[in-house]
Amino acid sequence: MTTELRRLRNYIGGEFKDAADGRTTDVVNPATGEVYATAPLSGQADVDAAMAAAAAAFPGWRDTTPSERQKALLKIADAFEARAEELVAAESENTGKPLGLTASEELPPMVDQIRFFAGAARLLEGRSAGEYMDGMTSIIRREPVGVCAQVAPWNYPMMMAVWKFAPAIAAGNTVVLKPSDTTPASTVLMAEIIDSILPKGVFNVVCGDRETGKAMVEHATPAMASITGSVRAGMQVAESASKDVKRVHLELGGKAPVVVFEDADIAKAVEDIAVAGYFNAGQDCTAATRVLVHESVHDEFVAALAKAAADTKTGAPDDEDVLYGPLNNPNQLAQVAGFIDRLPAHAKVEAGGHRVGDKGYFYAPTVVSGLKQDDEIVQNEVFGPVITVQSFADEAQALEYANGVEYALASSVWTKDHARAMRMSKHLDFGCVWINTHIPLVAEMPHGGFKKSGYGKDLSAYGFEDYTRIKHVMTSLDG
Repeated sequence: MTTELRRLRNYIGGEFKDAADGRTTDVVNPATGEVYATAPLSGQADVDAAMAAAAAAFPGWRDTTPSERQKALLKIADAFEARAEELVAAESENTGKPLGLTASEELPPMVDQIRFFAGAARLLEGRSAGEYMDGMTSIIRREPVGVCAQVAPWNYPMMMAVWKFAPAIAAGNTVVLKPSDTTPASTVLMAEIIDSILPKGVFNVVCGDRETGKAMVEHATPAMASITGSVRAGMQVAESASKDVKRVHLELGGKAPVVVFEDADIAKAVEDIAVAGYFNAGQDCTAATRVLVHESVHDEFVAALAKAAADTKTGAPDDEDVLYGPLNNPNQLAQVAGFIDRLPAHAKVEAGGHRVGDKGYFYAPTVVSGLKQDDEIVQNEVFGPVITVQSFADEAQALEYANGVEYALASSVWTKDHARAMRMSKHLDFGCVWINTHIPLVAEMPHGGFKKSGYGKDLSAYGFEDYTRIKHVMTSLDG
């Protein structure tokens, strides 16, 4: 007896549709490795239809008042909260994430972020109108940019969709959003929930693969392209968007340094860093994956972190004792395993370093020590439950190692010395610096990096402003 696969569909212009040419892709539960649904493998015709729907809806949505947009977003937040159990179940089945942690750590912030942007819709700031030339009054208008092509990643499908559509819609834009081809389920469910709240065409979901995303970015209609993904994908988007001078918003990879000084509370640092490194199987661009420890406490720290790794559990979504579930797909499992297989002779695996079980894509919490700054695993993003540890001699060397990678998204400093913490936060070349903590995010504060981690901000008023354009209006006072 075969189980009938769930059928996911695109959401275009207020209607749920299959791909125009009928093509589909399998959707796999990474905790089991089994196919449980199909999703459209959308092509040019589907992208064209979604862009046309978003373009047609834009003038009406642009002209709504901020209070109307706020009201709609608040309704979406309430509806997501009311159907939280369904959203969590869809996200967990599609990603293998623990049900309990998804319900407690992802759904509430996601709803809060929608409510934040609902409020931000009514709080656009700018220069006051005034006379900056004799006989002339100048006014600054902030306007929506237009249709936004948005591509979300597979590590946080549900929350990253919110980070994309909420500020864009709050600012008066319309959206064509593509979830990852491996994790479309929760985004399609969001569309079902949003269907009765937003006007048709304001929010559209197109499922598909890399070629679908490429077609969206290269399409003539969008005024802006926004992607969360790999550096390679971001560079391709920037290049494609440059051909018609689209605005681009890129949130790409990370390789967060975690700098632990000799005066830090080692026990607390180990406990917090283990959680921040292994949560979501380390599939987080801000994860605490690259630890730099003062040489005087290095051995103590490594031993404690190895024990914390051994005590950390991965497993099935319904197991309440697990911190994280599987890696997202077999390619990601192979990538993580490949980093460990290629370790240089001077590296030492202190904990983990192997797959867990033979069903699904689980990988053990891993600690690697003895590394050098130019080692592959130090320089490149693993995106798995792997924490590397290096030692440093002094503050200058800590900064040299911390800043000595191509990524610049997030970082943290662990010390009781306030002046040192302030010096480090000034000189760490990262978009976020945490002090004696790692990974907390709030809707009011910006998230985004420098260098090859991309540009533009998610969350906060800065993220909201990214989805607006500035117009100067000058009028003569002479009539």
